[in-house]
Amino acid sequence: MRWINTKPGPAMRLMLMLAPFVLLVIAYSMGSAARLADNPSDKLLPALASLTDAINRMAFTPDVRTGEYLMWVDTTASLSRLLWALGISTAIALLFGMTVGMFPYVRALLAPFIATISMVPPLALLPILFIVLGLGEAAKITLIVIGVAPAMIRDLALKVIELPREQIIKAETLGGSSWQIALRVVLPQTLPRLLTCLRLQLGPAWLFLIAAEAISADSGLGYRIFLVRRYLSMDVIFPYVAWITLLAIIMNFALDRLRIAIFPWSNLERQ
Repeated sequence: MRWINTKPGPAMRLMLMLAPFVLLVIAYSMGSAARLADNPSDKLLPALASLTDAINRMAFTPDVRTGEYLMWVDTTASLSRLLWALGISTAIALLFGMTVGMFPYVRALLAPFIATISMVPPLALLPILFIVLGLGEAAKITLIVIGVAPAMIRDLALKVIELPREQIIKAETLGGSSWQIALRVVLPQTLPRLLTCLRLQLGPAWLFLIAAEAISADSGLGYRIFLVRRYLSMDVIFPYVAWITLLAIIMNFALDRLRIAIFPWSNLERQ
């Protein structure tokens, strides 16, 4: 028997999946207990009870000054910016990815430019965006679009180029125009990859969002983290980081389920 031929059952898979998280919580609890034993006022690794109190204070207790539930207000603000940016990036990537992949003249014109833009570090452009677009929502959304759209365009263009040439030739033989080939042959095979590409860009998108909110915002998850860091409020920062991670996981899972639901044939190769 070789280990490469053995697969865990559902129960074992669940245990293996949870094991690293349980070990992480145990390691954190031990480290926190050790630091608090030496210094009860230590703020670097607050006890789990302190984290729970902070979650209750931020998510389920109205703020004494504004009367708002801060964690939900921050979540709404961040998700609004993120979804707008991802929606714009997806539309741009689909349009340019297909045209660059399908038409050699467009590829010769735009592919080098898009490759160059994708190499520009987006965070270096943030001061320029704030100067040109102001400190409002436009600059934050634009930063995310600049950060994720070029990579999505390149990925989709490569997917279109890799489509079997025989399919295009058959469509041309049947009299299909470029527009019909794009809609009936290329688009259906590109959309599953678009959703996968969007999943892969969730991490960078969150990174650019947090960076933009840290510099200029009055609400948002990134804004709150960088606001409370002045007071070394790790009991707030840790739950916020965990909440951002959970939101990203939910979005990643939802996009994957959406791909399988709409394009079930795209999952056959993985079974």
